[in-house]
Amino acid sequence: MEKIKMILDCDTGHDDAIALMVASKHPQIDLLGVTVVAGNQVLEKTLPNTLSVCQHLNINVPVYGGMSKPMVRDQIVAGDIHGKSGLDGPVFEPLVRKSEEKHAVNFIIDTLMNSEGDISLVPVGPLTNIAMALRFEPRIASKIKQIVLMGGAIGLGNATPAAEFNILADPEAAHVVLTSGVPIVMMPLDLTNTALADMTIIERMEAIGNKAGKLFGDIMRFTLKSQALNGLSAGPVHDVTAVTYLFASDIYNCKDVYAEIELSKGSSYGRTIFDMNNRYHKEINVRVGLSLDLNKFWDIVEETLRRHE
Repeated sequence: MEKIKMILDCDTGHDDAIALMVASKHPQIDLLGVTVVAGNQVLEKTLPNTLSVCQHLNINVPVYGGMSKPMVRDQIVAGDIHGKSGLDGPVFEPLVRKSEEKHAVNFIIDTLMNSEGDISLVPVGPLTNIAMALRFEPRIASKIKQIVLMGGAIGLGNATPAAEFNILADPEAAHVVLTSGVPIVMMPLDLTNTALADMTIIERMEAIGNKAGKLFGDIMRFTLKSQALNGLSAGPVHDVTAVTYLFASDIYNCKDVYAEIELSKGSSYGRTIFDMNNRYHKEINVRVGLSLDLNKFWDIVEETLRRHE
């Protein structure tokens, strides 16, 4: 079976790390590179976090540092969720792994322009790297097979009542991506908040007995403290949904709709407006995830973590 070529674009916090663990070892994925952006924390933290996960698990893919600031707005981070380091909880050995010298935006552009249009982009943080690449070299739009991203909310946001964090962190970048004409799949909060790891799931992954299983446990035990929903003893793994959609779209229930980003600087700034009932009568530009088969989802995660050393 021909592998799916992908670039993972992340702002490595907790769920990003698990997404990287899945993307790097799933047998159907050919991970060409990992690009890093500021988001959950500043780039000076998200880039070392990414390198630490790769070094710890011997993930041999190139890592590229990218945009350190949003395109327009003032920077925000999610230190209240991911901690001072952006990946609090796990303890890593001293970092010796280095990032590539090439900038992430240049890597994205060069890789796509030299491709046959068969590469998928999977951004699971703010969309600054992707939007900057599209603005710098618009020709890449026709070279992107699809963009599968984690972001947005059909209902309530998590950073404000209106907006989900990844979109709010760079709404203008999200606007560039959604208006690019590239096929887009969005995994919104309404879906990702159901991808919950409780203690049963945590202990199941830890029981694998390898470094990946332990890292999953360290990550999610911290997440239970910082990000548990509605008092439940469980935490979401938002970003993993975007990665697994690439090779297991059949476990997702989706709908094709028109979506846009609210760019006015009022209380709804950064809101993703999904026209679920076709009120605008505009051309569809997004496939939005509505639900997933959670049992099959966790089976995939477990099977992939077992492939690590």
